[in-house]
Amino acid sequence: MVRVFLLCLALAAPGGVLAQSGTGESYQPASGQPGKDVVWVPTPYALVEKMLDMAQVTPRDYVMDLGSGDGRNIIGAAKRGAKALGVEYNPEMVALSRRNAAKEGVADKAQFVQGDMYEADISQATVLALFLLPDNLRRLTPKFQSQLKPGTRLVMNGFPIPEWAPDVTEQAGGDCANWCTSHLYYAPAKVGGSWRLGPDTLRFEQNFQMLSGTLGKTPIADGRLKGEEISFTVGDTQYVGRVNGNAMSGEMTGPRAGQWKATRLGNDH
Repeated sequence: MVRVFLLCLALAAPGGVLAQSGTGESYQPASGQPGKDVVWVPTPYALVEKMLDMAQVTPRDYVMDLGSGDGRNIIGAAKRGAKALGVEYNPEMVALSRRNAAKEGVADKAQFVQGDMYEADISQATVLALFLLPDNLRRLTPKFQSQLKPGTRLVMNGFPIPEWAPDVTEQAGGDCANWCTSHLYYAPAKVGGSWRLGPDTLRFEQNFQMLSGTLGKTPIADGRLKGEEISFTVGDTQYVGRVNGNAMSGEMTGPRAGQWKATRLGNDH
């Protein structure tokens, strides 16, 4: 159904699906043309800007796009001063992206390499800006979980990451028409397992950014991560703090107001 939907979208794009024409500097991709892992449909520029706005891209960021197509996400990030890298399997698209970056005056910040997105090293990214199908995202999810630093922002065009609820979903305006939804995620710290908090054992079960578990024998409620920021409630007391590797600390509010800290037990990491 996804591929049929994308084909319909491509047919509805200006000019419909055309045969790609030219080689070298005359190469022009066609909306809906097949690629190694996904058909290419260009992201409307209004949605590119919405995605970068939601990710709060600044010159301090390193932005990556897997399956970067004609380079518009990466070029948009570079225009905001960020260093950016697009990984694209089609070498003609890579060459086109480099030409586009040069025309926009950001070739020094917007880099493009030919490669397989499933093999790309994403560990240095602070932002991932992607337009991929659910099957692609499902296959990439273990890489997101293992390689991304806590707090890395992942912003998706249209399709959310399967089984991972977005932290924020917003709509773009402008030339988006009906294709204008953006989903934002924050790569969460890894806290699943057992911790020592005062005299009690704090146990977390983690599902991406969502947490459940117990403190002693009391269940945890409203457990959540935003990168390294953590919050949860035990009874009438709310815990808010920050995770730093095998330690976390912060403030308690409610009947037991004050400071708290916890350390990871054993090999639970």
